[in-house]
Amino acid sequence: MDKILEGLVSSSHPLPLKRVIVRRVVELAETPLSQAQCRAMFALGTRLVLQGPDAFQRQVGRQVLEAYGRYHRAEFEAFFNRGLVLGLLQRGYGELSCRDPAILDYIQAGLRLIMSCPSVLELFELLQVEALRLVCERPAPPLCARLCQLLGDFPQCLPRGRKLSLAFCQQLVRSIAHFQSQGSREAELRLYVSQVTQVSGLLRSVWKAEPDTLLPSLQELFAVIAAADTPFEPSVALASLVQHIPLQMITVLIMSLTTDPNVKDASMTQALCRMIDWLSWPLAQHVETWVIALLKGLAAVQKFTILIDVTLMKIELVFNRLWFPLVRPGALAVLSHMLLSFQHSPEAFHLVVPHVVSLVHSFKSDGLPSSTAFLMQLAELIHCMMYHYSGFPELYEPILEVFKDMPKPSEEKMRLILSQSAWTSQSNSLPSCLSRLSGKSETGKTGLINLGNTCYMNSIIQALFMATDFRRHVLSLNLNGCNSLMRKLQHLFAFLAHTQREAYAPRIFLEASRPPWFTPQSQQDCSEYLRFLLNRLHEEERTLKALSSAKAAESRKNEESQAQETVHKAQVFAEALCKGSEERTLIERMFGGKLKTTICCLNCKSTSQKEEAFTDLSLAFCPPTSLESAGVKCLEHSEIKDGSVVQSSISATPAGETPPSSLEINGGCNAITNEGILKDSAEPNSEPKSEFNKDQDSRDVSSALVGKNTPSVTDLLNYFLAPEILSGDNKYYCEKCASLQNAEKTMQIIEEPEYLILTLLRFSYDPKCHIRRKILDSVSLPLLLELPVRRATSPLAVVSGSWSVDVEISDIGENLAKKLKPSGADEVSCPQLVPYVLSSVVVHSGVSSESGHYYSYARNVTGSGSSGQCHQSKAFSLISTQNKLLAEEGPCTVIENELDTEMPKEWFLFNDSRVTFTSFQSVQKITSRFPKDTAYVLIYKKQNSTCGYNTNSANGLWVNGDPPLQKDLMDAITKDNKLYLQFSRTLPLSCLA
Repeated sequence: MDKILEGLVSSSHPLPLKRVIVRRVVELAETPLSQAQCRAMFALGTRLVLQGPDAFQRQVGRQVLEAYGRYHRAEFEAFFNRGLVLGLLQRGYGELSCRDPAILDYIQAGLRLIMSCPSVLELFELLQVEALRLVCERPAPPLCARLCQLLGDFPQCLPRGRKLSLAFCQQLVRSIAHFQSQGSREAELRLYVSQVTQVSGLLRSVWKAEPDTLLPSLQELFAVIAAADTPFEPSVALASLVQHIPLQMITVLIMSLTTDPNVKDASMTQALCRMIDWLSWPLAQHVETWVIALLKGLAAVQKFTILIDVTLMKIELVFNRLWFPLVRPGALAVLSHMLLSFQHSPEAFHLVVPHVVSLVHSFKSDGLPSSTAFLMQLAELIHCMMYHYSGFPELYEPILEVFKDMPKPSEEKMRLILSQSAWTSQSNSLPSCLSRLSGKSETGKTGLINLGNTCYMNSIIQALFMATDFRRHVLSLNLNGCNSLMRKLQHLFAFLAHTQREAYAPRIFLEASRPPWFTPQSQQDCSEYLRFLLNRLHEEERTLKALSSAKAAESRKNEESQAQETVHKAQVFAEALCKGSEERTLIERMFGGKLKTTICCLNCKSTSQKEEAFTDLSLAFCPPTSLESAGVKCLEHSEIKDGSVVQSSISATPAGETPPSSLEINGGCNAITNEGILKDSAEPNSEPKSEFNKDQDSRDVSSALVGKNTPSVTDLLNYFLAPEILSGDNKYYCEKCASLQNAEKTMQIIEEPEYLILTLLRFSYDPKCHIRRKILDSVSLPLLLELPVRRATSPLAVVSGSWSVDVEISDIGENLAKKLKPSGADEVSCPQLVPYVLSSVVVHSGVSSESGHYYSYARNVTGSGSSGQCHQSKAFSLISTQNKLLAEEGPCTVIENELDTEMPKEWFLFNDSRVTFTSFQSVQKITSRFPKDTAYVLIYKKQNSTCGYNTNSANGLWVNGDPPLQKDLMDAITKDNKLYLQFSRTLPLSCLA
């Protein structure tokens, strides 16, 4: 009968006929059969199940085994014995491999038939051993899933005893780590996921039955994902195990991992990266919970290096998971935590910024309610990050556009969200070295690495570097053997010009140039830093010149007596100082100008005049109440005594004292020039006056400002130079009248600088609220500016800082700044409009003086031979026909737009390490698009200048027009470039910077 059946199923008879005959053969199983006949039928059924070429034959084999095994159980028990099962598991069946899942299908069917037979216990013991052996051999997903299904149906086959059971769980975890999908089609992926689910389900059952195996299994899991030297990448299928770990174990497990001294940082980094990869697994639950818990645990033990490395490596992957609806909730949770905790640098956020717009468009187009809800959450997160990392208008413009029709969270809510997840104690101590290494940007410019709230320095250095004439003068200096600050600036400029790095770390210059009252790792005022830097460079050069002259004279007089020598040294040193005042320093030549202040007593009409040098002008905003009327300014709160006016601008500060910051003190609309590096310090009793006091008492303003909604720099400059009435508490002490009198104060620029630095006084102290407020008003920035200069025609006032009348040589010094002597008549002056073109703009992003961010816009501008010279000449030819053009915003804008469209890629945006191309239009509209981002320090370059660096006189110029470097400096740059290019693929940026 077995031969008849075998011949039938392999014949070509019609399938219905075959099924009828098979049904009849199965029915014959109820009839008595000999032992030999039973064995023959069992062998036939086994052969058809394991070797049947088609599904019909395999089905017939299962029917035969089930029917004849049920009615002839004793015979089947004798047939389905230990030898048969062991042979199948170890050697297979004929050509069928022992690792074929069909073997386990057959064994499971046989176990069902003999469950009530005594011999099944022997088979259970055999399978306990064989199951452990199989998982140790790392079975493929189909075989492993089939084994787990068998063990799930017959838990008696699971290895027994704590040791064997634990070994089985650990080996099964390692087997899952080897799983890989064999296809990419949806049906194949679904099958793969179901196989993994089958395996993880068995582990859950074992953990539930034997809780002692859970923790060792998890330790094995961590060992697998933490290994760095494995020949394979552990499968993301391990994510299927996470959902079976009780959530109440999170705290204990995370604490155990993060505090274990045996777990190295590299292993923890590897493990965390692979856990984040698990977010791709479609059916896993709670993966994001465990990832976030581990991130928080590492932050608690201050493992910030791990957190930074992992965030920078994986945040783009996490963001990309948002495209897939099945894993979107978990990915968004992890992304939010990563961004909101990584608050010391914008680097992580800027990695995902380029992908935001396309994702938002996708969410909007599918129209699903779930997508809309996620879009709202994503928009809130992105707004928070743009609020925290303000100062990147070029990056954020497309995002603002795509989110324009969505509600924006309030500032209070964003601050609350940002305060909840930030890593504690990390913002000022994390090394900026974790910036990822890359080549120079397409601009060819070099960025500056933020060394911990050093954007105030970076923005100023880039603005000075882009002041082409100044840069060329610095690079041309012969400073070999000198360890001065100017030498360090030269070194920094040289590296910015010639390094192959994307960004340079100015650590040495930071330490040398940071004012002593600046707290390291804290945000500072960039204008205060600029004044200190220029002052240091000026005083250093003047001192070095004096010492050099003194040494030269000493060598010539070495035969004089000691007493005569001492006297002569003093004389020579004094002469050198006087000579130094005549031979202007580089800072004086580049940034120095002169301002004349005239005070006229309104009672006796006598006048007093004083000249003072400046390196920048501090321009105050005009009080809104003053726009209603025209006339002169009214100063009623600054004390005038003995001819000394207490100025509200920032003056030079004696060594060891902390000067007031223009971020902290707004001088009001009466603010005048920075007395800066070329002037003695102001009166010790001077008290700066706040903008708020000035707002209350100012009465009038120049008629040029009336009716203008957005003031321009020209307006502020005109207001700065407008006459002031000194009255009330601010009366002027007239020596001729011998009493306090109302007076009129006027200021005139009598000598213009090569580079005009303008500081907009945006910060003021509110005495009522005891806080520093920022003036967020937008200011129109003219590309072209005409500075009114009244050059004196008489030879009076040749000494800087002296009064023009009744000045004696003995008055030169500190007392001179305090004396104000009436002159009785004004000097004859001839007004002249000196043309300037905008060179750079330093922007402050933020709402307070104690926080925020600085970045700068800049371009190459020189007096002659600069890039875009022909366009500038054209612009000034237009100006010459309309002297009042810059006072009108409309025509000025037309010319600026024309200039900018003719000179593409002339402007650069310097934002710490990041340098990009930009346009003048972006500079103009920065505050309208980003209300917290406001122009703070402006640098204008005088045109038609004769003091530019003469590039034709230098030998062997570089291609960019800069002078050749000193050999030792060029050698240092060449060596650094070689080192950088050699190790750029293996070392982090910080190690090379």
